[in-house]
Amino acid sequence: MTESLGTALGRQFSRELKQSVRASSEWANPVIFFVMVITMVPIGISPDAKLLAVLAPGMIWVVALLATLLSLDGLFRTDRDDGSLEQLLISPHPLPLLVMTKVMVHWLVTGLPLTLLSPVLGMMLSLPAEGYVPLVLSLLIGTGSLSFIGAIGAALTVSLRRGGLLIALIIMPFYVPVLIFGANGVSRAIEGFAHSGQLAVLGAFLALSVALAPFAIAAGLRISADS
Repeated sequence: MTESLGTALGRQFSRELKQSVRASSEWANPVIFFVMVITMVPIGISPDAKLLAVLAPGMIWVVALLATLLSLDGLFRTDRDDGSLEQLLISPHPLPLLVMTKVMVHWLVTGLPLTLLSPVLGMMLSLPAEGYVPLVLSLLIGTGSLSFIGAIGAALTVSLRRGGLLIALIIMPFYVPVLIFGANGVSRAIEGFAHSGQLAVLGAFLALSVALAPFAIAAGLRISADS
């Protein structure tokens, strides 16, 4: 008897979360990269607090984007190597919903830790007090879009041995708008201007990503499986 869709999604989510937590490199490497690069900024550029405060919104957002990108190459590769990707493809349940659970777990172990660490790293870059809440909110929303968009590139390159660079080439143009509105929202808040518009645009990006990306990811996996 075929299990219900809800049960299948729950089991898939639980399985992916356990695997991601056990594979410490999947969540530790992006976090370590994020912390190390931000720590190096005052050393490599300038310890001047005023200069760092100006650079902080864009710098934190750029490094968070690169840290997310760092974790994408192995998103589906482990499943392909152990044969579980084939089980996903032949599952009687909708593939877009199954891959959505995988992307959600990726955000939980990558995007959420980066978001939670951002206020601490903002202090290291002398981020003004007005920027902390917009920074956390923008990353909370924006990293979700980064995970869904990045998963499309990971799906298209899963059959390639070294697809990391190709992933960056495919998805970076789609990352740019998220980066612009995320960093600009924090900067506007620091300058005393309204930033709700930027957060609303990030929310729209996330809604579109959640609605459309799972179908693109599923199509990319089928294309990669046939190649």
